[in-house]
Amino acid sequence: MKWACLLAGFLLQSAGVRRNQVTGAVWKPCESRSSCEECIESHPDCAWCKQLNFTKAGESDSSRCDSAESLWQRGCAGSEIQNPRNVLDINKDRQLRQGEEVRGGEEVVQLQPQGLTLTLRPGAPQSFTVKFKRAEGYPIDLYYLMDLSYSMKDDLENIKKLGQEILTALNKVTRSVKIGFGSFVDKTVLPYVSTVKSKLLNPCPTRLDTCQPPFSFRNVLSLTESAALFEERVSEQSISGNLDSPEAGFDAMMQAAVCQREIGWRNVTRLLVYTSDDTFHMAGDGKLGGIYFPNDGHCHLNKGGVYDRSTYYDYPSVGQLAQVLSANNIQSIFAVTEKIYPTYQELSRLIPKSAVGVLTSDSSNVVQLIEDAYNSLSSTIYLDPLQLPAELSVSFDSHCGNHTVHGQRRGVCTGVKIGQEISFTVTVTSAECLTGSQHFTIKPQGINEELQVTVKTACDCGCGDEDPSSQHCSHGNGSLHCGVCRQGRQGRHCECQLSGDEASDLQQSCRAGNRSTLCSGHGRCECGACLCDKNRGGAHCECDHTACPRHNNTLCGGKGECSCGQCVCSQGFTGEACECPAANTSCVPEAGGELCSGNGTCVCNRCHCKEGYIGRHCLTCINCKTDCQSYETCLLCELDEGHCESECKGALRREVKKLPEDTCILDNAIFRVIPPREEGSGVVIEYVRRMSPPSTLTIVGGSVSGIVFIGLLLVMLYRIIIFFYDRQEFRRFENERQKEKWNKDDNPLFIHATTTVMNPNFEES
Repeated sequence: MKWACLLAGFLLQSAGVRRNQVTGAVWKPCESRSSCEECIESHPDCAWCKQLNFTKAGESDSSRCDSAESLWQRGCAGSEIQNPRNVLDINKDRQLRQGEEVRGGEEVVQLQPQGLTLTLRPGAPQSFTVKFKRAEGYPIDLYYLMDLSYSMKDDLENIKKLGQEILTALNKVTRSVKIGFGSFVDKTVLPYVSTVKSKLLNPCPTRLDTCQPPFSFRNVLSLTESAALFEERVSEQSISGNLDSPEAGFDAMMQAAVCQREIGWRNVTRLLVYTSDDTFHMAGDGKLGGIYFPNDGHCHLNKGGVYDRSTYYDYPSVGQLAQVLSANNIQSIFAVTEKIYPTYQELSRLIPKSAVGVLTSDSSNVVQLIEDAYNSLSSTIYLDPLQLPAELSVSFDSHCGNHTVHGQRRGVCTGVKIGQEISFTVTVTSAECLTGSQHFTIKPQGINEELQVTVKTACDCGCGDEDPSSQHCSHGNGSLHCGVCRQGRQGRHCECQLSGDEASDLQQSCRAGNRSTLCSGHGRCECGACLCDKNRGGAHCECDHTACPRHNNTLCGGKGECSCGQCVCSQGFTGEACECPAANTSCVPEAGGELCSGNGTCVCNRCHCKEGYIGRHCLTCINCKTDCQSYETCLLCELDEGHCESECKGALRREVKKLPEDTCILDNAIFRVIPPREEGSGVVIEYVRRMSPPSTLTIVGGSVSGIVFIGLLLVMLYRIIIFFYDRQEFRRFENERQKEKWNKDDNPLFIHATTTVMNPNFEES
């Protein structure tokens, strides 16, 4: 077992990886780095040894950069290894509180922790846990946004009576509810509304109806707890109208979201209920009305609560609207008719924390729809990273009670019940060293709580041995930093001059020829000797220890060590890339015999067959004749009673009465070949004659004759049957004729055809 472990360790080192003997983790190879800072930035598994006199003669200081275990095995004391690790500090950690746990003046806490600081090693991930517990009775603000185009006339009459019902439904889940109302139609320019003066005053399609002038958005009632005030203000509203089908719903949603003070939003759960029976205008549509400025995402409500810049700014885009709603913690509920339900369903996929429900033609089911949508939204928890710096990456593992989902870009749990605690494992990784501190937020959508995360990076070694004129460096001829002597001189201890004839002579020793580069361009010349880069060797760094042949994309097949471009194979392996086992066991058939059955050569423990032979051990000959094929000519000659010695090659032929089934077959004979049974005997051919098969002409002629004969026979049989049947019918006819009676003597009913006239005057004489 010990031998197997040693061999496995050697193979891993040969492949360029090292294994942690404690944790079993495999480290990637660390590249050469000339300083501690560069080393720890290169890979999270790389460390630096600051121990004095750690490097050996001819070994570059860059070899101080390696895995921590490798440095320890090479003799670097554990206290001298610089290997910064990730640090997690929790700054704010209020416990989850809700319901009876909340006492006077305290707030409900659904998210824990609320603030932490990470110190990250570049490339090294750091994980932490975020808990969430859905609170009961969390306050709700609901703003009802209604389409007042003419087609919503019936719906307005029902909405006027629904204030108390909406509050009653929401009071089932919370004790604090505020409700507000806003309406929208469209921009007051062509082609959205008619600009004829009379139509601007009364845009109803018929003169019999009275409509209020069109507008883009109006805040009718800011959020209030009074259901009576809601019904009063809504009852004052009248329907309006426009020309085209899409409405200014996006304008209304944008103003309702960004006008925080005017609408009266609190830091609670915010619901925006949007009702309409048609689609919406979006960014770019405003150009049809000569409106070119993109929506600026700011509040533009006048004293009357009307959006007065609608003819100046274009409609917002879907992405812009989604960003604003998410940033303001507003959850959208789209209550729309069945005809346009698919359109809003697609829109809901693009807007975070939104739901869609089918509205009846007169909006009579809107209260139930709001209640169902709120329950669906509040039971789905989304955890999003916001304002994430480009250098950082974040992933989530969502632990949702009975199941866990790994590797998500955002935390998601569905079906979360009130009072149920769930958790998320958040993993943060920094791709590079950061400049100062960076910040981002982890926030559950639709809930006014967040986790503030501050991130720093550990990119400084802080070896603590800095000495500008260290005695270790040739008695003050160099500065010491992280175990390395530098500044002004060469050599491990700054013992060599950098100028003068002496320096020139020393540099010449580092050249392979008069015109060659120092250390072949792959090392540093110090004190007349080359200190080679990692994976280079030789007196002048001319050897590349990574230029050996590869097998299965592994240097020396993982079965040897690369030395100056040549593989030095481990025991039991051979070949240019150590790809071949030294033994030839796979080339010998299981039944024994010659290598490759004598029909090939064994190369790299595999048979390379001669031409005409195939198979693992070259047993099958694809061009060789069988015994039947070899002696077929011989037997044909024998059956023709010719002189067959040349064809039969001395084989003895004898005719028998019967042969086994596994024989060779000819048209007029079957035979078998018996190999010699003893030395000096010859091959014996036993055969049995058989009748020659009929010719094709005979078969065809016989078949045709048979068909003709059978056809004639059937015709004759048919004619005979008809003949006897006709005779029988004629005989029956004759019998019937004989039975007929045509005179009065035989037939009492017979009356003669002649009329007899009696003359009374006639007297017979």
